[in-house]
Amino acid sequence: MIDNKKYIVVLVDGMADEPIAELNNLTPVMAANTPVIDKICSLSVTGQANTIPEGFHPGSEIANMNILGYHPKDFFQGRGVIEAASLGIKTEPNDLVLRCNLVSIENEILVNHSAGHITTDEATQIIDFLNFNLGSERIKFYTGKSYRHILVIKGGSSSLVCTPPHDHPGKIAKNLLPVSSNPNGNATAELLNELIKKSIELLKNHPVNIERKNKGKSKADSIWPWSPGYYMQYPTFWERWGIKSGGVISAVDLIHGLGKMAGLESVFVEGATGLWNTNYEGKAIAALETLKKHPFVFIHIEAMDEAGHDGDFMLKKRVIEDIDQRLLKLLWDGLNSAGYNFSLMLLPDHPTPCKLRTHTSDPVPVLLYNKKIIPDTVNEFNEISVKNGSLGTINGPDLLSLLFKE
Repeated sequence: MIDNKKYIVVLVDGMADEPIAELNNLTPVMAANTPVIDKICSLSVTGQANTIPEGFHPGSEIANMNILGYHPKDFFQGRGVIEAASLGIKTEPNDLVLRCNLVSIENEILVNHSAGHITTDEATQIIDFLNFNLGSERIKFYTGKSYRHILVIKGGSSSLVCTPPHDHPGKIAKNLLPVSSNPNGNATAELLNELIKKSIELLKNHPVNIERKNKGKSKADSIWPWSPGYYMQYPTFWERWGIKSGGVISAVDLIHGLGKMAGLESVFVEGATGLWNTNYEGKAIAALETLKKHPFVFIHIEAMDEAGHDGDFMLKKRVIEDIDQRLLKLLWDGLNSAGYNFSLMLLPDHPTPCKLRTHTSDPVPVLLYNKKIIPDTVNEFNEISVKNGSLGTINGPDLLSLLFKE
């Protein structure tokens, strides 16, 4: 690796989709106006990537871990563990760590996974309230961002089947509650169900929920613990790839947690929300600043995934256009102006089809640019066009091998 060689991954979370009748049977990225993405595509090689290993749930934690070169079969211990690392939560070897959403449940139906995208300030009041009423020496809630939080149970068992709430909007909530996968998990499953039941009673008349209801917003009706596991040590990015350092830019604790566990710097951008109103320009500027001191940067944009979970295909199309004009244009121009010898990879972690409102395991489009590459004939970046690309189909853990190849 030479000194001015830079490596960039732009992870457009959940961008891949299925044809939508209201978009003339195009996917959102096909319908979007994306001149910058298509320009980069015309200078790149393209293909498809299998980011979800066989037998694994198509979660962002699995896909992003796989893309970063940490195969989930060797390293995955639960999404809660990863996000706890991002928040700097110290745990003991027997501490069970779970992701803990605030969700909306109306008439026994799981309405959404995000309590209507509750703000972090509102969520902090609720998590503090739950700690006061439900916390103990054994049970502790930790505030994350928006609806994404952490629950730690000392001595808890991971022998559980827990349902990710974003996978089942509109379903009957009681049919999705945690159950044990073997007798070792019985007591922990019972505890989790009791915590959920008590949280519903406690939150009915919480001031935050009363105010949100008066404003016509979804409420934080319940906690929803899922993805249990125990902390484990990862090999560093240097040990894994021989890349001396790097930075991670995201609004999502999950991505920062993966970065921290790999020894990468967390770079936080003011105004980065994980939604349609995120600070796209700030992420591009932060990436260029990060590359002044690190050879590698991982830029994660969440907005398309959330639009997909909401089933809002017009919003998804719009945020793809915002990424093109407000993030990628600045980044591309800045990389070229700096005179870097750089490689850039752009891909989603998984599809989030608006019709399904959840993730799938289907292959995702990927492009790879560097000045040495002889471009293939694909000039538009989308789910269909890349099937004609010269990369063919790549498995997730091999993606960074391609990026770092001299």
